[in-house]
Amino acid sequence: MVGKKKLNLLDIVQKILNLDSQMRFAAIIDTKGKIREAIMKTGKTSLESQKEEEHFCKQVAQRRAMRKEFDKTLGKVRYVHVEREKVSQMVIYTKRNIVYFSMEPEMPINTKIRLITKIKRITADL
Repeated sequence: MVGKKKLNLLDIVQKILNLDSQMRFAAIIDTKGKIREAIMKTGKTSLESQKEEEHFCKQVAQRRAMRKEFDKTLGKVRYVHVEREKVSQMVIYTKRNIVYFSMEPEMPINTKIRLITKIKRITADL
């Protein structure tokens, strides 16, 4: 059973990366910040070392916990979008996991919104 679930996560991460040629990285992270599955797109160089990547993912999980305190008054977070000079970063919260993905920063916002909608559909059962 465990192997099958792992394979599914790998398939999901691969599907996310295949959505657009400008996608760089996709990961499924548990609520403690541990990377369950992640892929860097072939031909893209990582902007972070493995250690930085792990640290970043831990912080993504911590921010989820911090944002939760405003769920009652503001509603649940639909997605988080961080626009940096070198990369666009997106985070979607599912019931039991966090989906983190990055893409080239030049991507038009309407394309990003379309990707978020597709990725939410792909990861609905996580």
